Amino acid sequence: MGADKGKKQKVEEENNTIDGELVFSIEKLQEIQDELEKINEEASDKVLEVEQKYNEIRKPVYDKRNDIIKAIPDFWLTAFLSHPVLGELLTEEDQKIFKFLSSIEVEDSKDVKSGYSITFNFNANPYFENTKLTKTYTFLEDGPTKISATTIKWKEGMGIPNGFAHEKKGNKRSHAEESFFTWFSEVNQKDEDEDEALEIQDEVADIIKDDLWPNPLTYFNNEPDEEDFDGDEGKDSEGSEDEEEEEEEDEDGDEE
Repeated sequence: MGADKGKKQKVEEENNTIDGELVFSIEKLQEIQDELEKINEEASDKVLEVEQKYNEIRKPVYDKRNDIIKAIPDFWLTAFLSHPVLGELLTEEDQKIFKFLSSIEVEDSKDVKSGYSITFNFNANPYFENTKLTKTYTFLEDGPTKISATTIKWKEGMGIPNGFAHEKKGNKRSHAEESFFTWFSEVNQKDEDEDEALEIQDEVADIIKDDLWPNPLTYFNNEPDEEDFDGDEGKDSEGSEDEEEEEEEDEDGDEE
Protein backbone atom coordinates (compact mmCIF):
# COMPACT_ATOMS: atom_id res chain seq x y z
CA MET A 1 0.00 0.00 0.00
CA GLY A 2 2.81 2.38 0.91
CA ALA A 3 4.57 1.70 -2.39
CA ASP A 4 1.38 2.41 -4.37
CA LYS A 5 0.86 5.65 -2.50
CA GLY A 6 4.42 6.72 -3.29
CA LYS A 7 3.97 5.97 -7.00
CA LYS A 8 0.74 7.96 -7.09
CA GLN A 9 2.38 10.94 -5.43
CA LYS A 10 5.28 10.79 -7.90
CA VAL A 11 2.90 10.73 -10.87
CA GLU A 12 1.03 13.75 -9.50
CA GLU A 13 4.31 15.64 -9.09
CA GLU A 14 5.29 14.82 -12.68
CA ASN A 15 1.87 15.96 -13.93
CA ASN A 16 2.21 19.20 -12.01
CA THR A 17 5.65 19.72 -13.56
CA ILE A 18 4.25 19.06 -17.06
CA ASP A 19 1.29 21.40 -16.43
CA GLY A 20 3.66 24.10 -15.22
CA GLU A 21 5.89 23.73 -18.29
CA LEU A 22 2.82 23.78 -20.57
CA VAL A 23 1.50 26.96 -18.99
CA PHE A 24 4.94 28.56 -19.27
CA SER A 25 5.21 27.58 -22.96
CA ILE A 26 1.74 28.93 -23.74
CA GLU A 27 2.56 32.21 -22.00
CA LYS A 28 5.80 32.56 -24.01
CA LEU A 29 3.92 31.66 -27.19
CA GLN A 30 1.34 34.36 -26.45
CA GLU A 31 4.14 36.89 -26.00
CA ILE A 32 5.50 35.96 -29.44
CA GLN A 33 2.03 36.24 -30.99
CA ASP A 34 1.56 39.67 -29.40
CA GLU A 35 4.90 40.76 -30.84
CA LEU A 36 3.90 39.51 -34.31
CA GLU A 37 0.54 41.28 -34.03
CA LYS A 38 2.32 44.53 -33.24
CA ILE A 39 4.59 44.10 -36.28
CA ASN A 40 1.57 43.31 -38.50
CA GLU A 41 -0.21 46.45 -37.31
CA GLU A 42 2.88 48.53 -38.08
CA ALA A 43 3.11 46.90 -41.52
CA SER A 44 -0.56 47.67 -42.22
CA ASP A 45 -0.03 51.30 -41.27
CA LYS A 46 3.00 51.50 -43.58
CA VAL A 47 1.03 49.93 -46.46
CA LEU A 48 -1.75 52.48 -45.94
CA GLU A 49 0.79 55.31 -45.92
CA VAL A 50 2.25 54.08 -49.22
CA GLU A 51 -1.23 53.65 -50.74
CA GLN A 52 -2.18 57.15 -49.64
CA LYS A 53 1.02 58.55 -51.13
CA TYR A 54 0.41 56.90 -54.50
CA ASN A 55 -3.24 57.95 -54.52
CA GLU A 56 -1.97 61.53 -54.50
CA ILE A 57 0.42 60.71 -57.35
CA ARG A 58 -2.32 59.00 -59.40
CA LYS A 59 -4.88 61.80 -59.04
CA PRO A 60 -3.45 64.28 -61.59
CA VAL A 61 -2.96 61.39 -64.03
CA TYR A 62 -6.60 60.35 -63.60
CA ASP A 63 -7.58 64.00 -64.16
CA LYS A 64 -5.65 64.04 -67.45
CA ARG A 65 -7.35 60.81 -68.46
CA ASN A 66 -10.78 62.28 -67.73
CA ASP A 67 -9.98 65.33 -69.87
CA ILE A 68 -9.17 63.09 -72.83
CA ILE A 69 -12.22 60.88 -72.25
CA LYS A 70 -14.50 63.94 -72.41
CA ALA A 71 -13.51 64.36 -76.06
CA ILE A 72 -14.59 60.79 -76.93
CA PRO A 73 -18.35 60.51 -77.64
CA ASP A 74 -20.26 58.06 -75.44
CA PHE A 75 -17.07 56.73 -73.86
CA TRP A 76 -18.56 55.73 -70.50
CA LEU A 77 -21.77 54.45 -72.05
CA THR A 78 -19.76 52.19 -74.35
CA ALA A 79 -17.50 51.01 -71.52
CA PHE A 80 -20.51 50.20 -69.32
CA LEU A 81 -22.37 48.34 -72.06
CA SER A 82 -19.24 46.33 -72.90
CA HIS A 83 -18.78 45.25 -69.28
CA PRO A 84 -20.23 41.75 -68.65
CA VAL A 85 -21.94 42.83 -65.40
CA LEU A 86 -22.47 46.59 -65.60
CA GLY A 87 -23.89 46.34 -69.11
CA GLU A 88 -26.80 44.32 -67.74
CA LEU A 89 -27.74 47.13 -65.34
CA LEU A 90 -28.64 49.78 -67.91
CA THR A 91 -32.18 50.04 -69.24
CA GLU A 92 -32.86 51.74 -72.57
CA GLU A 93 -33.77 54.95 -70.73
CA ASP A 94 -30.56 54.72 -68.66
CA GLN A 95 -28.55 54.54 -71.87
CA LYS A 96 -30.11 57.80 -73.06
CA ILE A 97 -29.11 59.47 -69.78
CA PHE A 98 -25.59 58.02 -69.94
CA LYS A 99 -25.02 59.93 -73.18
CA PHE A 100 -24.73 63.02 -70.95
CA LEU A 101 -22.19 61.37 -68.59
CA SER A 102 -18.93 63.33 -68.95
CA SER A 103 -16.72 61.66 -66.34
CA ILE A 104 -16.51 59.25 -63.42
CA GLU A 105 -14.29 59.73 -60.38
CA VAL A 106 -13.36 57.24 -57.67
CA GLU A 107 -11.69 58.67 -54.58
CA ASP A 108 -10.46 56.95 -51.44
CA SER A 109 -10.81 58.76 -48.13
CA LYS A 110 -7.65 60.53 -46.98
CA ASP A 111 -6.75 57.75 -44.55
CA VAL A 112 -7.73 55.13 -47.20
CA LYS A 113 -9.14 52.61 -44.72
CA SER A 114 -12.17 54.70 -43.74
CA GLY A 115 -13.98 54.47 -47.09
CA TYR A 116 -14.31 55.82 -50.62
CA SER A 117 -16.69 57.65 -52.95
CA ILE A 118 -17.83 57.19 -56.56
CA THR A 119 -18.94 60.30 -58.47
CA PHE A 120 -20.74 60.51 -61.83
CA ASN A 121 -20.41 63.93 -63.51
CA PHE A 122 -23.07 64.89 -66.06
CA ASN A 123 -23.41 67.62 -68.64
CA ALA A 124 -26.63 69.65 -68.61
CA ASN A 125 -29.40 67.26 -69.60
CA PRO A 126 -33.20 67.08 -69.89
CA TYR A 127 -33.53 64.44 -67.15
CA PHE A 128 -32.34 65.92 -63.83
CA GLU A 129 -30.95 69.12 -62.35
CA ASN A 130 -27.85 67.56 -60.77
CA THR A 131 -24.50 67.84 -62.53
CA LYS A 132 -22.91 65.46 -60.03
CA LEU A 133 -24.18 62.24 -58.43
CA THR A 134 -22.04 60.78 -55.65
CA LYS A 135 -22.28 57.61 -53.62
CA THR A 136 -20.10 57.38 -50.50
CA TYR A 137 -19.09 54.32 -48.47
CA THR A 138 -17.84 54.99 -44.94
CA PHE A 139 -16.36 52.09 -42.97
CA LEU A 140 -17.29 52.60 -39.32
CA GLU A 141 -15.09 51.38 -36.46
CA ASP A 142 -17.83 49.20 -34.98
CA GLY A 143 -18.16 47.15 -38.17
CA PRO A 144 -21.11 48.25 -40.35
CA THR A 145 -20.74 50.38 -43.47
CA LYS A 146 -22.54 53.70 -43.76
CA ILE A 147 -23.76 54.34 -47.30
CA SER A 148 -24.98 57.75 -48.44
CA ALA A 149 -25.84 59.09 -51.88
CA THR A 150 -26.92 62.20 -53.73
CA THR A 151 -30.66 62.68 -54.02
CA ILE A 152 -31.49 62.95 -57.71
CA LYS A 153 -33.52 66.06 -58.54
CA TRP A 154 -35.55 64.83 -61.50
CA LYS A 155 -37.00 67.41 -63.84
CA GLU A 156 -40.75 67.63 -64.30
CA GLY A 157 -42.10 64.61 -66.13
CA MET A 158 -38.84 62.70 -65.64
CA GLY A 159 -37.58 60.29 -63.02
CA ILE A 160 -37.63 56.66 -61.98
CA PRO A 161 -41.34 56.72 -61.01
CA ASN A 162 -42.18 57.79 -64.57
CA GLY A 163 -41.12 54.61 -66.26
CA PHE A 164 -37.35 54.37 -65.79
CA ALA A 165 -37.76 51.48 -63.37
CA HIS A 166 -40.22 48.68 -62.91
CA GLU A 167 -41.56 47.34 -59.66
CA LYS A 168 -38.98 45.62 -57.45
CA LYS A 169 -39.31 41.94 -56.71
CA GLY A 170 -38.53 41.93 -52.99
CA ASN A 171 -35.08 43.33 -52.20
CA LYS A 172 -33.41 41.80 -55.23
CA ARG A 173 -32.19 44.01 -58.07
CA SER A 174 -33.50 42.82 -61.42
CA HIS A 175 -30.80 43.70 -63.93
CA ALA A 176 -33.12 43.71 -66.91
CA GLU A 177 -35.97 45.68 -65.35
CA GLU A 178 -34.65 48.12 -62.75
CA SER A 179 -33.02 51.43 -63.61
CA PHE A 180 -29.35 51.82 -62.75
CA PHE A 181 -30.20 55.12 -61.08
CA THR A 182 -31.99 53.36 -58.22
CA TRP A 183 -28.42 52.56 -57.12
CA PHE A 184 -28.20 56.14 -55.90
CA SER A 185 -31.09 55.65 -53.49
CA GLU A 186 -29.72 56.74 -50.14
CA VAL A 187 -28.93 53.96 -47.68
CA ASN A 188 -27.96 55.04 -44.18
CA GLN A 189 -26.51 51.90 -42.67
CA LYS A 190 -26.40 48.18 -43.25
CA ASP A 191 -29.20 46.26 -41.62
CA GLU A 192 -29.66 42.50 -41.33
CA ASP A 193 -33.07 42.72 -43.02
CA GLU A 194 -31.52 44.56 -45.98
CA ASP A 195 -28.37 42.46 -46.42
CA GLU A 196 -29.42 41.07 -49.79
CA ALA A 197 -30.12 44.46 -51.37
CA LEU A 198 -26.97 46.03 -49.94
CA GLU A 199 -24.79 43.15 -51.08
CA ILE A 200 -25.90 43.85 -54.65
CA GLN A 201 -25.19 47.56 -54.24
CA ASP A 202 -21.78 46.80 -52.76
CA GLU A 203 -21.02 44.52 -55.71
CA VAL A 204 -21.77 47.31 -58.18
CA ALA A 205 -19.53 49.72 -56.26
CA ASP A 206 -16.72 47.17 -56.05
CA ILE A 207 -16.88 46.48 -59.79
CA ILE A 208 -16.76 50.18 -60.65
CA LYS A 209 -13.96 50.90 -58.16
CA ASP A 210 -11.74 47.86 -58.68
CA ASP A 211 -12.47 46.79 -62.26
CA LEU A 212 -13.90 49.53 -64.49
CA TRP A 213 -12.19 52.60 -63.02
CA PRO A 214 -8.53 51.42 -63.14
CA ASN A 215 -8.68 50.80 -66.90
CA PRO A 216 -11.99 51.64 -68.63
CA LEU A 217 -10.25 51.57 -72.01
CA THR A 218 -10.20 47.77 -71.77
CA TYR A 219 -13.99 47.73 -71.94
CA PHE A 220 -14.34 50.63 -74.36
CA ASN A 221 -12.15 48.71 -76.83
CA ASN A 222 -13.96 45.46 -76.18
CA GLU A 223 -14.62 43.68 -79.48
CA PRO A 224 -17.14 40.90 -80.18
CA ASP A 225 -15.88 37.33 -80.01
CA GLU A 226 -14.63 35.90 -83.31
CA GLU A 227 -17.17 33.09 -83.02
CA ASP A 228 -20.02 35.60 -82.78
CA PHE A 229 -18.58 37.54 -85.70
CA ASP A 230 -18.19 34.39 -87.81
CA GLY A 231 -21.70 33.36 -86.87
CA ASP A 232 -23.08 36.66 -88.11
CA GLU A 233 -21.08 36.32 -91.31
CA GLY A 234 -22.49 32.85 -91.80
CA LYS A 235 -26.01 34.16 -91.39
CA ASP A 236 -25.32 36.99 -93.83
CA SER A 237 -23.86 34.63 -96.43
CA GLU A 238 -26.79 32.25 -96.05
CA GLY A 239 -29.16 35.14 -96.46
CA SER A 240 -27.31 36.29 -99.59
CA GLU A 241 -27.51 32.80 -101.11
CA ASP A 242 -31.25 32.65 -100.43
CA GLU A 243 -31.72 36.06 -102.02
CA GLU A 244 -29.73 34.99 -105.10
CA GLU A 245 -31.86 31.84 -105.48
CA GLU A 246 -35.06 33.91 -105.20
CA GLU A 247 -33.78 36.35 -107.84
CA GLU A 248 -32.95 33.47 -110.23
CA GLU A 249 -36.44 32.00 -109.76
CA ASP A 250 -38.00 35.40 -110.47
CA GLU A 251 -35.92 35.75 -113.65
CA ASP A 252 -36.97 32.28 -114.83
CA GLY A 253 -40.59 33.19 -114.21
CA ASP A 254 -40.27 36.40 -116.22
CA GLU A 255 -38.73 34.53 -119.17
CA GLU A 256 -41.66 32.12 -119.24
